[in-house]
Amino acid sequence: MSTPLKIDFVSDVSCPWCVVGLYSLTRALDLLGDEVQAEIRFQPFELNPKMGPEGQNITEHISEKYGSTPEQSQKNREMIRARGAEVGFAFRTDGNSRIYNTFDAHRLLHWAGLEGLQFNLKDALFKAYFTEGGNPSDHGQLARIAESVGLDRQRAEAILASDEFAKEVREEEQLWLSRGVSSVPTVVFNGQYAVSGGQPVETFVGAIRQIMSEAKGGTVNG
Repeated sequence: MSTPLKIDFVSDVSCPWCVVGLYSLTRALDLLGDEVQAEIRFQPFELNPKMGPEGQNITEHISEKYGSTPEQSQKNREMIRARGAEVGFAFRTDGNSRIYNTFDAHRLLHWAGLEGLQFNLKDALFKAYFTEGGNPSDHGQLARIAESVGLDRQRAEAILASDEFAKEVREEEQLWLSRGVSSVPTVVFNGQYAVSGGQPVETFVGAIRQIMSEAKGGTVNG
């Protein structure tokens, strides 16, 4: 009998470790197969909520935000690229890449959740930004990405041209901040157990097996 598993995946579409975490999580779920019946819901988090529409060079941004040197940034990108390759994702960012505002992408993801295509859109947004060098704040690109996963393009354009779902996204962001989420990815299982960071596959398998064990013992409510 499968163990029901509700997963809240708190993340940003411009967070490389969120990609690693998601791909590791999905591999873990594949390994567990019919043992679990997982439902993933993506929750919004903005790493750079005050970023302007023009974005900022990634090396410059990382230097200003974390004090990293260009050499340190390059080493971090190489490490992320290697971790991505391990789980089947191609990172192609470099020192000339840019960081963008992602609020409108989160609005589209909220809508995609209502349409049952949230996972598809999240994955497509990750690939568009990290693999193809796209701009997740550009409305034209966002509408095309939405259409590519089966969402209605005209509806996407209408959402982007308005402030639809802005209130809902901001409320969700504040909810997770109030619950203590200050870094992403943060993966919350059954509303109780959290795993933070771009963890390897085996870490997620171990965490899920522990939750399953406790659920069978009647100590976890799904």
